Parts: sequence; C-alpha cells; structure tokens
Amino acid sequence: MATPRLERIIVYPVKSLDPHAVERTTVRPDGGLEHDREFAVVDADGAYVNGKNEPRVHELRSWFDPKGGRLTLRGDDGDPVAFDLEDRDALEAWLSDFFGRGVELRRDERGGFPDDAAAAGPTVIAEATLEAVAGWFDGVDAAEMERRLRPNLVVGGVEPFWEDRLYADRESTVAFRVGDAEFLGANPCRRCAVPTRDPETGEPTPGFRERFLERRRATLPEWADEAWFDEGHFRLMVNTFVPESTAGRELRAGDTVEILGERPRPA
Repeated sequence: MATPRLERIIVYPVKSLDPHAVERTTVRPDGGLEHDREFAVVDADGAYVNGKNEPRVHELRSWFDPKGGRLTLRGDDGDPVAFDLEDRDALEAWLSDFFGRGVELRRDERGGFPDDAAAAGPTVIAEATLEAVAGWFDGVDAAEMERRLRPNLVVGGVEPFWEDRLYADRESTVAFRVGDAEFLGANPCRRCAVPTRDPETGEPTPGFRERFLERRRATLPEWADEAWFDEGHFRLMVNTFVPESTAGRELRAGDTVEILGERPRPA
C-alpha cells in the first residue's frame, strides 16, 4: 500500500474568493494555515459577503501575491486590477463598486476567518475522494470538485473517503501527523449551498444535493462514525483542531501523513 502523503496545500487568501496553491506553509498561532482566509469582505453590518449570500462572488476572480503584498481582482466584464494590500481604501472602493454596496476588507493574520470557528485548523480530504465524488456528476472532474469543496490539505496515496478515518465520536478526536505537525480530526464538515453551484458561474447544478445525499449514504465507509450523519449525509471533508505545540510548524507538499489514534476532544 502506498504511503499517505500530502499531495497539495491550498489556501484561500480572501474568504470565499479563489484558491492559491502553495508548496509549503506555516501553521498560524490561532490555528489554520498562513494566508488562509486571512482577509474577509464584510458588509455594513459586519456580515460576510460570500458565496452563500452574494451571487456576484462567483463572478469575481482573484490572484494573490504574498511576496509583493498584492491582490489582483477581475470582474466578469473588466480587466484585472492589481491592488497593494496596504492601500485598503482603493481596494474597498473597487469592491464596493463591484458589489453595488459599501463593503470593508478585514484582516486577521493570527487565525484568519475560518468557516468553523471551533475546529479552526486546516480541512483535509483525500485526492481519491475528490475523484470519486466528481464521478457522481456528469461534466464535473476532480479539479472542479476541489473548487466546490475548498479543502486546505489534499492527501494522496489513499483510498476514497480515507479522510473519514480522521474523526471519532463526539467526545473524541483522531490525532494524525503531517510531516512534524500534529492535528486532531474533529468532525466531517457540514456542507452549505456553495458546493452545489458551478464555482465559475454560480449556477446551481440541478439535483446536486439529492444525488450527493444518495451516493454519500450508499458509499459511507465502514470506518466512518455514523452518529455524525444522524441529521443527513450532506457532510464531506474533515475539520481539525490544532494543538498548541503545532503552531509555527511548517507543512510541505510531499510530507508523509500518519494516523496516530484517538485523543480526548479539546474542551
């Protein structure tokens, strides 16, 4: 059997915008990965402007340059515009014009703006899972499924739904090591409406949720703790806790991945 390895590392510098693949990254003090969801667009009420509540997010393309401290944006009908991330006024003015309402770009370099504030570590999925789930839908490949699900760590050399080994019951976690960094698998990620839509256009895929529920139920592996699915099977990918000792550790594409066993759930 092949050794599990970290195939890809993906961060999403601006919450809900495009991915940015990296060869190596550092685990931040408050969990999560360097630059992952470091920025978030919020409206006048402080609510996230994201794919769940703003269709135009899907029309916005973004490119992140961490060394230059720049973010390039392009709307669906314009040319790319590069912004210095220190010049927040110009960036917010462009975004406000794009969305047609006043918005603000917030930044948190210690922990970012994770989707799960409790289990705020990187999300994990097997490459084979992306391929298997893509096969449930006509015209969707593994790369598009990755765009829909938005994982941080993609593990190769394992079978489909291997990541379901990384959580236990509601009182326990599963510890696993990536390189020299240790994480605690918390739970299978509850999915929202975002994966049901084409990541480029925002158009809903007809019957996506129904087909997903049917196939996830039918293919749930014997090693998955079914108690997490008592409210439905619209869960995929694994959320993690980050032990304090892991903060500052570096992850590299190609690192080996090892399951260590169950641990008590953090308070």
